[in-house]
Amino acid sequence: MLDTHARKHIQPVIEKSADLLLTRGFTADGVTKTAFAIGLSAGVLIYLDQPILALTALWISGFLDVVDGTMARKTKPSSWGTLLDISFDRTVEIGVILGLAFRYPGSMWALLLLSVSIIIAMTIFLTVGALSDIQGVKSFYYQAGLAERTETFILFTLMILLPAYLTAITVFFVAIQIITIFQRMTEARRLLK
Repeated sequence: MLDTHARKHIQPVIEKSADLLLTRGFTADGVTKTAFAIGLSAGVLIYLDQPILALTALWISGFLDVVDGTMARKTKPSSWGTLLDISFDRTVEIGVILGLAFRYPGSMWALLLLSVSIIIAMTIFLTVGALSDIQGVKSFYYQAGLAERTETFILFTLMILLPAYLTAITVFFVAIQIITIFQRMTEARRLLK
């Protein structure tokens, strides 16, 4: 939801960052890979009980993940870059969930449910993107929903900072994912029938 509706407010910062990196010789794929490496460290840092470092890595990774797409659109977007971006995003999210699950095994069942809900939501998202004739700013049709990348990072932040409430926050996150699944299925029915 925030990615879709609030992006325009931070886009000038993203544009300037993309321009700066491009003038310094960075490529969109290179930034994607850098964001991935930084993001993966977040899960390890969670497990090592370094929440502030984990959050720093997560949010830097998230920012670079937004900048790389803008860089790609300013140069020449590629299907390979899109594949890397989407795959690396999910892998970073899995890394955070695994870091939390191994650090706080009592919440593992809720984190497992969260993983399942993310898999279902992303399956719908990617399938609709592949089947839809609608083209968006990105390489494929981008289905909006209650839980998008920014909401995920906000909830991950709460999960990392408030481990005493990890199970409750995770169950809340699952509920948001379920709403998103229904939103995307409803839209998919309208678009694909």
